[in-house]
Amino acid sequence: MPSVCFCFEVHQPYRLRPYSFFDLGARNDYEDVQQNRSIMRSVAEKCYLPMNALLLELIERHQGRFRVSFSLSGVVLDQLMEYAPDALESFRALARTGCVEFLDETDGHSLASIFSEDEFRSQIQRHRERMLELFGQRPRAFRNTEFIYNNEVARIVEEMGYSTVLADGASQALDWRSPHFVYRPRGCSNLKLMLKSESLSDDIAFRFSSRAWPAYPLMADTFAGWLRGMKGNGEVINLFMNYETFGELQWAETGIFDFMRALPDEVLRDPDFDFLTVSEAADRYPVRDELDIPWYVCRTGAGQDLSAWLGNDMQKDAARALYECQGMVAYLGNDEVTKTWRRLQSSDHLYYMNVPQSQDGGAAFFSPYKTPLEAYTNFMNVLADFRIRLFAESNR
Repeated sequence: MPSVCFCFEVHQPYRLRPYSFFDLGARNDYEDVQQNRSIMRSVAEKCYLPMNALLLELIERHQGRFRVSFSLSGVVLDQLMEYAPDALESFRALARTGCVEFLDETDGHSLASIFSEDEFRSQIQRHRERMLELFGQRPRAFRNTEFIYNNEVARIVEEMGYSTVLADGASQALDWRSPHFVYRPRGCSNLKLMLKSESLSDDIAFRFSSRAWPAYPLMADTFAGWLRGMKGNGEVINLFMNYETFGELQWAETGIFDFMRALPDEVLRDPDFDFLTVSEAADRYPVRDELDIPWYVCRTGAGQDLSAWLGNDMQKDAARALYECQGMVAYLGNDEVTKTWRRLQSSDHLYYMNVPQSQDGGAAFFSPYKTPLEAYTNFMNVLADFRIRLFAESNR
C-alpha cells in the first residue's frame, strides 16, 4: 500500500531595516518592523488562514484519513505570535485534530549544523521546547534548515533522540536508488531517512501555474494518476514543499486551493493508497538500504549543494563574521543578545547575497534588496553594530 506524505515548511525571516554606516553605535533596532508586519499579515491572509481552514475541512471530511506534517521555524513562530495570532491559533487547531504532526528544526532557521555543533544542538532543543509549549507535541522527526543534510547531521539528530530525519532526494546522493523508500543513514543504528520526491513535489510547488508546462493545467485526477504510477516502485511518496506554495507563490487564481481540495478524494479513490504523517510512514515501512552521504546536500540550486548560501566571498565573509560572535554571546548569557544573534543566523540573510539571486520561490522571492551587494553591505553594518554591543556588554 503506497502512502502519500505531505510535509510543509513554514518560514518567514525577520527582514532587516536599511542600516547605514552612520547608524553604528547609535541604533540597535535592526529589524524592519513595518515590513515584517505587512508581509506576515499578507502571507497569513493569502496562505496560512485559508490553507489551514482547507486542511481542517479535509481532515474532517475524510474522518482522519487525510494527514499532513508541518515544520515551522522558530522565526516564523515569533512573527505569528507578534503579528498574526489568528494564524497561529489556526495551526494549533490543526494540532488538536490528532492528524497533523509537527517536526523539529533549528529554531533560528540557521546554518548552525555547518558551523557549530553546540549551537545546532541548542537551537534544536529550543525548538523542541516550543513545539511542546505551543502544540502539545514532542516531535519524533527532524528537518534541518533548507533540508541541509549529511551523515554528520544524521549522527547528531539520532543522538538527540529523533527517530526520523528528512532530506532532499538529491540525485547525486541517491545514485540509482528511488526516493520512494525509507533508508538508514550511514553510521546510524536506529534513525530512518526519508527523502523528498523532487519531481512530484515541484510539480505542485513550482510548475503548477506555468502555462509553458506540457501538463498545464494540472488537475487533481491527473496528479493522482501519477501517484498511482508509483505502485510497485515505492512505498512512500514524500511531497515536501514550502507552505507558501498555496496562495502566495501559486496565487488562489491559479486554482491551487481547488486542486488541493480535490486531491484527497482522487488519491483515496484507490484503496491501496493512504495519507500518513512523516513519523507514521517511518514507523510503517522498513529500511530498504543504507545511504552514505558524507558531503552536504540540500534542496536549493542546480547542484543541490551549499552554494546558494556560501557560494561567493560575500556570503563566506558574512557567515564567518556571524559565527565568530558565538563565544562572546555564550559568555554574556544574555537572553536578548542570544535572541538577536539567532535571528541574524536565519539562512535568508545569506541567501539574499546569492549571485545571481535565485528565483525558485525561496528567500529571494521576498528579498528587500536590489542587489546581493546591497544585502551584504546592510547585513555587515548590522553585524558590526551587534559586535559593538557585545564588547560594550562584556565590559560592564
